[in-house]
Amino acid sequence: MADLLLLKNGTDIRGTATEGVDGDPVTLTDGAVLSIAAAFTVWAEKRLGKKPTVAVGHDPRLSSERLVSLTVRGVFSQGGKAVLTGLSSTPSMFKLLLDPAFGADVSVMVTASHLPYQKNGLKFFTREGALESAELDEVLHIAESVQVPAQTGAEKPEYRPYLERYAAGLVGMVRKATGEERPLAGKRIVVDAGNGAGGFYERLVLRPLGADTAGSQFTQPDGRFPHHIPNPEDAEAMRSVSEAVKRSHADFGVIFDTDVDRAGAVSSTGEEINRNRLIALISAILLEERKGAYIVTDSVTSDGLSQFIASRGGVHRRFRRGYKNVINECKRLNAEGKYSPLAIETSGHAAFPENDYLDDGAYLVTRLLIALSKAAKEGKDLMDLISGLPEPAEAREVRLHFPPQTDYKALGARILKDLKQAAERLPYLSLPPENHEGVRIAFDRGHGDGWALVRMSLHEPIMPVNAESDSQGGVALILQELYALMQGYGFPDIGKLLQNG
Repeated sequence: MADLLLLKNGTDIRGTATEGVDGDPVTLTDGAVLSIAAAFTVWAEKRLGKKPTVAVGHDPRLSSERLVSLTVRGVFSQGGKAVLTGLSSTPSMFKLLLDPAFGADVSVMVTASHLPYQKNGLKFFTREGALESAELDEVLHIAESVQVPAQTGAEKPEYRPYLERYAAGLVGMVRKATGEERPLAGKRIVVDAGNGAGGFYERLVLRPLGADTAGSQFTQPDGRFPHHIPNPEDAEAMRSVSEAVKRSHADFGVIFDTDVDRAGAVSSTGEEINRNRLIALISAILLEERKGAYIVTDSVTSDGLSQFIASRGGVHRRFRRGYKNVINECKRLNAEGKYSPLAIETSGHAAFPENDYLDDGAYLVTRLLIALSKAAKEGKDLMDLISGLPEPAEAREVRLHFPPQTDYKALGARILKDLKQAAERLPYLSLPPENHEGVRIAFDRGHGDGWALVRMSLHEPIMPVNAESDSQGGVALILQELYALMQGYGFPDIGKLLQNG
């Protein structure tokens, strides 16, 4: 059980699945995948009261075919049925559960999102959504003792792809919203899939809607990811799609992560639309539809974004990092009668109640393209929606590693407590009235003119430090102050706080 718990990453299973990378031995072994897939089948049977039909899809990683085969074997070993969907996006593996015509009870997506090619993992869904952390714990507890026969018989899984049907739903959504069959005719839109699963969006969504997709790149699946990491947060990936937009004189660019549950975008001028800009853009669209909405984000969003949302008639609800955390907070607000149409992280995870609270990069992009079409008909530029967004002069993230062989959770809790006390004691520091993660500290103009958030990583022995300043040179001052406050705790790489960039 201890070894299996090491594979848990929030609400997913992740590990090294491909040999050949020095210092990174295989941890997602055949036995681990068999046991976990068998345990998920047992867990689902207890929940459903019947043997489950399990849909299994995958991203293009080199190890995916092996992991799919092992997953199917694990399902069969417990009397379940398996349906293979082939190359899939993570959102499609949830959507098919809501389609009565498909007939699956639960699903498994074989993916490790944006992680390097040697990594892989498993994501699990019921018709209520992705498994919660406690539910995955239950599965792993079952996996500790589940029996998987050496041979499971001659069962053959059915092959029934779903991605085309999922894409057709997005096409229909745009046509309904615009009242046109080809509302993107005359628009050139570039897609960068990073050789992940997102290339379908160009072929199955944009082209049927009339878009010219010349200039799109890396749309063919390739599990080596030879050009750049499929990740909207990655600077190299964003530069690549930005250059593609400018080179093609496109009206818009989109980029997906490997399994298409996250997205970013690029304006016609090559301006990157990710992190705070992406949140601002989709927030502005939603707040045009209905004022007073609560926009739920993770904790590292900027103060300028809060000001922008307020200026558009919304309420910014900053919450804990982790896409399930922001989604659950959005659900809670709506249950209380506080209208919240969006839960979104700076990473590009975005979930809409209107889309079953599913974090779905393709749905997010489709929402943006509907607004693009509308703006074009009114003779406007989509980027006009975020004109006036206050942006920091500087921003930086530093990730500090805890000393080896320490109880990093206990040490981290002590550091956060000490930092909070320091912020209450020192006259040039202050604490915001509401904060849900780590310690967020405001620095006055003479000591950095901005803020820092110090928090614990969700899954690693790391303490990330995010800092923003409204003045040139301000981030360096903020990090110098934090260095003075944090240097006594034994961080081996504390000097990174004093480095430039």
